[in-house]
Amino acid sequence: MNKPALQQTPDGFYLNRTPWFAFILLCSIFALWAAAASMNDVLIAHFKKAFLLSDFQTAFVQSAFYLGYFFVAIPAAMVVRRFSYKSTILIGLLLYMLGCLLFFPAASTAKYGMFLLALFVIAAGLSFLETACNTYSTLMGPRETGTRRLNISQTFHPFGAMAGVYVGSFVMFKDTDATTDQLKQMSVSDAAVQQLQMIQSTLLPYKWMIAVLVLMFILIAFTRFPACKGNQKDDGKRSSVRQSLARLWRNPRFTFGVLAQFLYVGAQVGVWSFTIRLAMQMGGMNERSASWFLLTTFAAYFVGKMIANLLMRRLHPAKVLAIYGVLCIVLLAYTILVPNISAVYAAVGVSIFLGPCWPTIYGLTIDGLGEDTGVGGSLLVMSIVGGGVIPIFQGLLSDASGGNMQLAYSVPLLCFIVIVMYALKCLRQSDKLPAGAAAEAS
Repeated sequence: MNKPALQQTPDGFYLNRTPWFAFILLCSIFALWAAAASMNDVLIAHFKKAFLLSDFQTAFVQSAFYLGYFFVAIPAAMVVRRFSYKSTILIGLLLYMLGCLLFFPAASTAKYGMFLLALFVIAAGLSFLETACNTYSTLMGPRETGTRRLNISQTFHPFGAMAGVYVGSFVMFKDTDATTDQLKQMSVSDAAVQQLQMIQSTLLPYKWMIAVLVLMFILIAFTRFPACKGNQKDDGKRSSVRQSLARLWRNPRFTFGVLAQFLYVGAQVGVWSFTIRLAMQMGGMNERSASWFLLTTFAAYFVGKMIANLLMRRLHPAKVLAIYGVLCIVLLAYTILVPNISAVYAAVGVSIFLGPCWPTIYGLTIDGLGEDTGVGGSLLVMSIVGGGVIPIFQGLLSDASGGNMQLAYSVPLLCFIVIVMYALKCLRQSDKLPAGAAAEAS
């Protein structure tokens, strides 16, 4: 049976069917930015020892990274409006490559600030990628399955995250590395040699990443992607970014969704960023052994995503979000209160229930925005800056309590209380939700 010709829907945003090769390439990009983000979790533990940093100082790894999202998301949305989703993706891949290349002068100078700059540039590239890909995946097919497509795309995320942790941990961390206490007992010159070796070990994962990015750039460049930008011509009638922002600001569902996304990303990053440190503290193990717990979190994350995808065939997405959010709160409370290694297992278990949160909040928030879709998507990408804010509070709380990593997990717990409130609000207003979101409940 011949497939129907690929066509835009009458509004020019959606398609009559999904072009699968282009869609799979798009999904693969989700894995690429997940790898970059998960390697940050490894870098936090690595830099803490290599530069002898406090928990508060290591949190700036995430701050530098997620500030890139905040500052670049609106320019990325303007590129989408002016050119295309494909052009925005290609620019994002180039910036991603440039950030990886900056790791080499950072390692040669052994300056923590240079590494933070490299991470900022990588995040700028990822901001272009996420601004384009999150929205684009919802548009690349029929409207009624838009949120489901975004959940499918996000299923590629844990594969990239696991690859990033595995490569980062077992290349950067070595069993022969000196511990922090051993470094403090060494002479200045001997410690400097050990620290320089640890800093240089960060380079190999980013060499491999550059090779993968070059291949992806070539595949994207030579693949045809549909426009999905609406039928309105650029004839002066299209709203300006300022007009779109004004309308979005007056939309309570959208503004609450942006807040929920800000807190969710912060909670997710906070849970993952300090998993290695929690395992070391509660289990008395070194960084390499503790990395297995972080790797397990992403396997749990994938399982949770798959279960959520099945649940969403029968339940409203907001109901799944509410249930998963409550379970996150229960496990985080256990992590905080139980003073033994089982607290680490509870922290890992939280990742089972993180799976549907980002795409579900995104889909419920962005659906039905019409010509404001691009700007709305960029604001949701900007909300990723929560990943650079919430871990700082965790680091401060840990330092203030004498390095108590369990207590630091109370910060993401508070975030999930608000997320559950958002989900319940969406459920109460389910009859007012846009058609695309409501269709997911059937």
